[in-house]
Amino acid sequence: MTLDNAKILIGDDSIFARRQLKDMIGSWGNFTFIEAADGQEVIDLFLAEKPDLVLLDIVMPIKDGIAAVEEIIDTDPDAYIIMVSSMGTQTQLRRAIEAGARDFIQKPINSDHLKTIITKRFEGR
Repeated sequence: MTLDNAKILIGDDSIFARRQLKDMIGSWGNFTFIEAADGQEVIDLFLAEKPDLVLLDIVMPIKDGIAAVEEIIDTDPDAYIIMVSSMGTQTQLRRAIEAGARDFIQKPINSDHLKTIITKRFEGR
């Protein structure tokens, strides 16, 4: 597995935020993107598609990002989930990390920071 052929699931209720992440990451290589607009859809697509990486907002309809992290980690403890949110409080961020998220990126997104975190995911693979 290399960064260049990764399957990435982006879960955010904002189509603009999903597009921004796809455009930013897509400029670094060839990826397969899967998109979800709510927490339940993230869970369903994770189970069906088995992505290499999940980028997940905290505040979403139906199920929030923290609930989605908990369910995904229950089914796959090795899932690699990065929270991407502008709404994260310290309590929410702590809960997301305790639930199994590996990292957190604050919106607005810094491209270099995002690339560093995503590249770290694939080092040594």
